[in-house]
Amino acid sequence: MTADLFDDLPAQPSSEAIADGAVVLRQFASTQAEALLAAINRVNASAPLRHMQTPGGHTMSVAMSCCGELGWVTDARGYRYQSTDPHTGEPWPTMPDSFRELAGDAAQAAGYRDFRPDACLINRYEPGAKMGLHQDKDESDFDQPIVSVSLGLPQVFQFGGLKRSDRPVKIPLAHGDVVVWGGAARLRYHGVLTLKNGSHPLTGACRYNLTFRRAR
Repeated sequence: MTADLFDDLPAQPSSEAIADGAVVLRQFASTQAEALLAAINRVNASAPLRHMQTPGGHTMSVAMSCCGELGWVTDARGYRYQSTDPHTGEPWPTMPDSFRELAGDAAQAAGYRDFRPDACLINRYEPGAKMGLHQDKDESDFDQPIVSVSLGLPQVFQFGGLKRSDRPVKIPLAHGDVVVWGGAARLRYHGVLTLKNGSHPLTGACRYNLTFRRAR
């Protein structure tokens, strides 16, 4: 079941500023959701979701894959982007046009023009999965924004400050919501709280997150 926290979310597209340079675009991706999920399945058929290990040996609770010219990976060697899937040795699947267009449109709606992502991280959250506070700092150009798309079950997004110790604000995200941050907010810490049990008509008992970045 979903928490009362999500009951008052807008059913129509809207925009909410959450910090200087950061905005939530409510329901921005909702009309494209079925096509996006079909594209996710096609990507995952070539590059299956997997639970990666951090350099410290921790197995991530989130199952991940990638598409685009580059993919983000983590293992004993560290965090990095690379052009090949370490599981197959093959290039990551091509980023679907629908992904690239959505990312560019969302970035523009948030005030960031000409965003052309070269990497898309596909994250699948199942009940109990979470993502701790972290910075996206493995990219080479911090002038480019991050675009994060939510599909499926609702989850609480945490958006903190430039220090890990800064108290984050908690932002409920529903199916179709998109968060964009850049500029002064580009290196803010962020994460998501533990996904609660539930069922969504399109995704079942999980949530998918698409995170678009310009890595190089």
